[in-house]
Amino acid sequence: MSVAERIRQKLEAGLNPAKLNVIDQSAKHAGHAGARPEGETHFLVEIESAAFAGKGRLEMHRMVNAALAEELAGPVHALAITAAAPAEGR
Repeated sequence: MSVAERIRQKLEAGLNPAKLNVIDQSAKHAGHAGARPEGETHFLVEIESAAFAGKGRLEMHRMVNAALAEELAGPVHALAITAAAPAEGR
């Protein structure tokens, strides 16, 4: 299973997102610190989850980081996060 698939699987299981995009941005960082030739080191996660309701940005990011602790300790060098709770009335 790819790193991107593991990220998706863990976030779906842990945060039950209404929307989730996992974007591998490793190619943009080739040659930078932490980059590996095979890629899958730099990711952008865009996530919307009811689990984030009433939480600030820092707390939402901590929740994502906690769900991905294993990946952040190993193959993932950098993780950009855009997190939000679903808008009211949707």
